[in-house]
Amino acid sequence: MVMDGYEGALAVLPERIRRQAAQVPGGQRDRTAEFRLRRGRFPALVLPEGERRLEGCGPVGREDLERVLELATEASPYATEESIRQGFVTAAGGVRVGVCGQFRGGGGGIGTVTSVSVRVPRQILGCAGRWAGQAFVSTLLISPPGGGKTTLLRDYVRLLSDGGARVALCDERGEVAGFCRGEAGFDVGERTDVMTGCPKHQGALMLLRAMNPEILAMDEITAPEDVAACAQAANCGVRLLATAHGDGPEDLAARPLYRPLLEQGIFSRAIVIRRQGRERTYREAAL
Repeated sequence: MVMDGYEGALAVLPERIRRQAAQVPGGQRDRTAEFRLRRGRFPALVLPEGERRLEGCGPVGREDLERVLELATEASPYATEESIRQGFVTAAGGVRVGVCGQFRGGGGGIGTVTSVSVRVPRQILGCAGRWAGQAFVSTLLISPPGGGKTTLLRDYVRLLSDGGARVALCDERGEVAGFCRGEAGFDVGERTDVMTGCPKHQGALMLLRAMNPEILAMDEITAPEDVAACAQAANCGVRLLATAHGDGPEDLAARPLYRPLLEQGIFSRAIVIRRQGRERTYREAAL
């Protein structure tokens, strides 16, 4: 069962762009991963085969970008300012809006917004079902960007949690659980505790100290601090479920950031995701 976030993504688009995006045919709608709005350029859909111009819309203006942030933050000046500082905001339903533009130093973030990306979130209930009956070992989900790591992570967390495990989810951007105003937009399980809105490594350590998890889950290991947090959790006897960008274990082994994860045996198994059009294949590998 697919719970589609396309309508949620439409809700943060300016009205003139929303009208055209609502008319996108079903097949193309199902394959849309993001909307891209760049100042002075035509709005685009991000599809598996690449970007495609959204027909019927003129170029994006400054007011369009401002409207996206206004809708995503429900017109809260503080939230808008904070989202620009962080480079993203998570709107209702787990819709992540990325912000890009002219950077200003001193912790001020982005001064002038020149483009935004509006990601279409989806929950595919049961996509991790093939592993539901197996004893869980620390697992790394690997794919190139847009391959479906977050979708698989979300469902795996749900199944582990509903299967009886205490799961702590470190959800830095609120994208996995779809948290907005204290409410989860997606089902991440009965026994899942979610920490959101802080860097992954900080959230992971807080969850370890406060929630006594059996499994610690996090999306996108991207920094040495994330690797260190995974190592600390493993040393505490906590099993791990995380994602990483790459083509497979061999690719990760050649990259300095991920090499310690493999050399220290922090993860026991990898699930490598390949996407071809609308279809995904999964390959398991021992680490």
